[in-house]
Amino acid sequence: MSKELGGILKVFGQLRKSKVLKKKRTNMFFAPMSVAHVDDDDDDLPNNGEVHHVEKVFRNGDMYTGEWANECPHGHGKYLWKDGCMYVGEWEKGRTNGRGKFTWPSGSTYDGEFKNGYMDGEGTYTGSSNDIYKGSWVYNMKQGKGARSYPNGDHYAGEWHHGRPNGQGRYQWHNRNHYIGQWRHRKMNGNGTMVWANGNRFDGCWEDGLPKGNGTFRWADGSFYVGVWSKNAKEPSGAYYPSYSQSGNFVDFDWDPQELYVVHLQDCKVSRGERISVYPSEKMFEWSREGEPQKQAMPRTSKQMNERRHIGWRQSMDSESDLGSDSTNGSSQLASAKKEDEGDGISPSTDIGSPNESKLHHVIIQPPKRQGHSISRGHKNYELMLNLQLGIRHSVGRPAPATSLNLRSTAFDTRDKLWTKFPPEGSKHTPPHHSCEFKWKDYCPLVFRTLRKLFKVDPADYMISICGDDALRELSSPGKSGSFFYLTNDDKYMIKTLKKAEVKVLLRMLPAYYNHVRTFENTLVTKFYGLHCVKMTGPTQKKVRFVIMGNLFCTSVDIHRRFDLKGSSLGRLTDKPESQIDSTTTLKDLDLNYIFRLQKSWFQEFCSQVDRDSDFLEHERIMDYSLLLGIHFRKVTPRGAPIISVATSNIDSDSRGALGINIPARAELTVRKSLSEAQLVGEPTGECYDVILYFGIIDILQDYDISKKLEHAYKSFQYDPTSISAVDPRQYSRRFRDFIFRIFTDDT
Repeated sequence: MSKELGGILKVFGQLRKSKVLKKKRTNMFFAPMSVAHVDDDDDDLPNNGEVHHVEKVFRNGDMYTGEWANECPHGHGKYLWKDGCMYVGEWEKGRTNGRGKFTWPSGSTYDGEFKNGYMDGEGTYTGSSNDIYKGSWVYNMKQGKGARSYPNGDHYAGEWHHGRPNGQGRYQWHNRNHYIGQWRHRKMNGNGTMVWANGNRFDGCWEDGLPKGNGTFRWADGSFYVGVWSKNAKEPSGAYYPSYSQSGNFVDFDWDPQELYVVHLQDCKVSRGERISVYPSEKMFEWSREGEPQKQAMPRTSKQMNERRHIGWRQSMDSESDLGSDSTNGSSQLASAKKEDEGDGISPSTDIGSPNESKLHHVIIQPPKRQGHSISRGHKNYELMLNLQLGIRHSVGRPAPATSLNLRSTAFDTRDKLWTKFPPEGSKHTPPHHSCEFKWKDYCPLVFRTLRKLFKVDPADYMISICGDDALRELSSPGKSGSFFYLTNDDKYMIKTLKKAEVKVLLRMLPAYYNHVRTFENTLVTKFYGLHCVKMTGPTQKKVRFVIMGNLFCTSVDIHRRFDLKGSSLGRLTDKPESQIDSTTTLKDLDLNYIFRLQKSWFQEFCSQVDRDSDFLEHERIMDYSLLLGIHFRKVTPRGAPIISVATSNIDSDSRGALGINIPARAELTVRKSLSEAQLVGEPTGECYDVILYFGIIDILQDYDISKKLEHAYKSFQYDPTSISAVDPRQYSRRFRDFIFRIFTDDT
């Protein structure tokens, strides 16, 4: 035996006798073997690409036993690095690919799926300190849905992005406190609820791990404090409300809101967990013609990868914006995620494409943008916003008896007009304010109060969202109807101005609408929460009518593409280049190049509900409605391109909830044979993407009146009558369903 080989075997023997490997002896996969030195004569072994079994000791001290082809591991095999790392599983052309298990000398293990050398797919990492993560991985990073148990007893289950909790998730501390809500870069951020073990809870907005903005702190006895929260003691403001068991009158309550920060949240720190020391992809090699592993890592040298991570970390230290963006673009953010202890993953350079990146797909996901502009002092609609907020606070806060879901017909009487005067100096029923004098009207207040109860809207949260100190946001331009749209700061509610004719339609159909949404819990039609009117003072006596609705895209994930779909083709193409399309762009029917495959139970419920809702709208003589559809791609390359799903199906069959909210699906790319409007739905290509869908039926206040009849007659002379939007409600319903059932299908 050569001196070199003897030294290698001596090292291997010492490794086997070490404490860690002794503990794992039953898991050692290397059986007694005859070692074939690389300098020996191997002419008798096949070398033409045929898979065969080998046992090798390499010049660098590593060992491999398993299937072999074209001078590299291919098939099932076991590789032991001289530093004690070991991989057992599937190989493809010299790289880990498929199911396998990687073991570190510390005793940590990863058991799951590999792709092209990376931990990618479903897998479980168990750290040496019993830090366990089970869930989805992308390029070595925890990404998608997963659950992690920390060494200190904490537990998180939810969505991950770039190795850190990001999206919707639940974190439970070992002391039984828990938080349910939105996360951003391992911190509580967005809307969420913190519940303490003693029964107290906080519901509201969070920023960088702390309450910020509107929120409600509730004690276990039912009393609560509503206000605007900030760690800055000078900023918060709010009011205390006693529980029903206490006196009906308001009482002085000496409680400092800063206690929430300095007392209640002291034991609610998010664990950092255990870091992965080295990644399996960093242990991979290029293979020489002689079947020897080379030092070149994949997809670039270790030196280059380390330099990229170092540069990215320096950039993230120089600019907070790197950590404050949800964009998947830019290597600096990914590198900083690796550097931070929760950033368990490295990322390829932005010039390295995913092996599953579409060759047909030209969508590039832009960084997410927030819709609208805040209405601040000096804005032309600033006083209108103040009036609206004052009126809502008055309507919702007004004492009222407990409502029953069984309403009398008198509750729907539109002749019952409730006007309230709001002078600036205040009155017996209204507070003083800094706006102009105005009058306020509630339409059918009992009906809408009951609808909010039916839709499980908490009155305090509703009031905070609309009437808190945070300003409303006005969308950049009015819709096609001329209506203006406003969003609450937390994105929960949308406020739309209405024409008088639209108000009449809603009031006319209100009894049927109420019965429909009460009967069908999973209805897709718009949820209405209130109908009001502000009458401004002055010579013009201007009236502004508006309705408050739920915002379909108040989501825990970014909406990458949104579509407004009617099933018609005339004028249903967005004239925008791909580079100008972002998360706020509303695309139309002819822009859609997907069909959506839903899990069977979801698909059946979806079809049934579309039929019920369409029947309801047809019966009410409503037309011109559309399906608003939002798409979130679950896997995106660092360049922003959606990644093709390699699995047959990646749909969570156990995931159930409200129809139209957070629905897992597969989006299959389609291609039209021509650019003509005749082909509304393209041909499937077989390329699929794992997506999450949000959808609902909107714009349901347009009846087929004389103006629409004239529009239909006029356009019919110029265009195909079946291609225009303004058609008879029966024809519209039939065409709408036909289109929707062509772009949604069962994922068989």
